[in-house]
Amino acid sequence: MSGQLDKIGRSAGYWLVLLMVGLAFEGVALFYQHVLEEMPCVLCIHVRIWVLALILVSLAALWVRRYRLANLLSHVLVLLIALGLLERSYQLLGTERGFTFSDCGFDLGMPSWFAIDVWFPQMFKVQTSCGYTPELLFGITMAEALMVSSVLLLILSAVMVIAALKNIKSTR
Repeated sequence: MSGQLDKIGRSAGYWLVLLMVGLAFEGVALFYQHVLEEMPCVLCIHVRIWVLALILVSLAALWVRRYRLANLLSHVLVLLIALGLLERSYQLLGTERGFTFSDCGFDLGMPSWFAIDVWFPQMFKVQTSCGYTPELLFGITMAEALMVSSVLLLILSAVMVIAALKNIKSTR
């Protein structure tokens, strides 16, 4: 079973699916911002940065997936991204529901050498304070959907890390 999962985890299709999911998430966020005029808060922008990291790792993994250690590193990076995305999604949902309170000002909190909000303001500029997220479909809010998606990505990436580790151990 782990051999089959490792084979999937080394396939171009797997990394293309993660890439497409990341692009779809960013596309939905930009649609809500620029078409529906739902302005992003600092937590929303943090989520966008984590999703951008997923896109970049997926792109890189397409080129290195045949090398077992590089592929394992790619899976570990996706696992770390999933953890970061889960934490930000939890904070976003908690702020929306009132069970967590985070600092939701207009400062992105990035170091000066990573001024992504200055470089790409249409995508990464904080434009409102935190409070609620828009409804997507069937009464599900963006924060709820992000929470579920983050958990699923975390489970998937953990399974893929384990499969890749088992396969590396069995080939030695």
